[in-house]
Amino acid sequence: RERRARFVGKNGACNVAHKNIREQGRFLQDIFTTLVDLKWPHTLLIFTMSFLCTWLLFGMVWWLIAFAHGDLDHSTRLQRDPTDGAAAATATFVPCVTSIHSFTSAFLFSIEVQVTIGFGGRMVTEECPAAILVLIVQNIVGLVINAIMLGCIFMKTSQAHRRAETLIFSKHAVIALREGKLCFMLRVGDLRKSMIISATIRMQVVKKTASLEGEVVPLNQIDIQMENPVGGNSIFLVSPLIIYHVIDKNSPLYDISPMNLHHHEDLEIIVILEGVVETTGITTQARTSYLADEILWGQRFVPIVAEEDGRYSVDYSKFGNTVKVPTPSCTARQLEEDKSIM
Repeated sequence: RERRARFVGKNGACNVAHKNIREQGRFLQDIFTTLVDLKWPHTLLIFTMSFLCTWLLFGMVWWLIAFAHGDLDHSTRLQRDPTDGAAAATATFVPCVTSIHSFTSAFLFSIEVQVTIGFGGRMVTEECPAAILVLIVQNIVGLVINAIMLGCIFMKTSQAHRRAETLIFSKHAVIALREGKLCFMLRVGDLRKSMIISATIRMQVVKKTASLEGEVVPLNQIDIQMENPVGGNSIFLVSPLIIYHVIDKNSPLYDISPMNLHHHEDLEIIVILEGVVETTGITTQARTSYLADEILWGQRFVPIVAEEDGRYSVDYSKFGNTVKVPTPSCTARQLEEDKSIM
């Protein structure tokens, strides 16, 4: 049988494509989140165009103000023949903005105003109240664009999923006996020294199911009870831990044996680790999944924590290594029935 597509990838990415969304305007109602979710090339393009367009817009406004006030005519006349008597007579003319004689100079003045860079050659005079008003408006618009775009860049560089890159899961999961019961086990670890606070972990089985009424659910998500060395769903992730699920009568894996395990092509077990990043206080989430052919029957993980020179050392080169152990080749149901008979 052909192996079905993953619902969640090994790197935690969800393998879901959204199509035929007719209400695209909803994304613009939350424009900040939309900008943060964009890919980096699109974000940088919007970042550049937002500044460039406002510089051009206000450059055009400054040029129109200078044109309407006659600044361009007087500047051109003085440039052509500053020794001419008529030009000298116009030297007493006060422009709205000094040293603007073309659209290029107006564009440069627009940049100087918005990014608060003054080179001393151009400035607004008190001759035109409209020019003062445009100066105020451009400064406010520039501050708003800076706040939005720089905030967007900051959020993209500090997104919670970046911290999840150092939260690792074992490539394979195993099924073996623990305390006399068949258990589904995996290993999770954190590569950083900074801790994940209030870390919790949960597991789900995703598979295709059909109801008694004939309704087919292609991706039915079923929560499965999970155990860990410290009890409950909370974990103290200082060193790698082996998280396990006891396969009992309430487990979706209750009737799975090593012979039919790899025939369950629609079986996928998703593992989700959530917690708060100690250094930033941002909630992060790491995900992975295991298909049927990534579950090893009759194996367990090798120890990787050892005491050396008064402290505990973790050997991550053996993080995913397993060894074979004696394990019954039957389902958990059959194992419980055999124990009840004995």
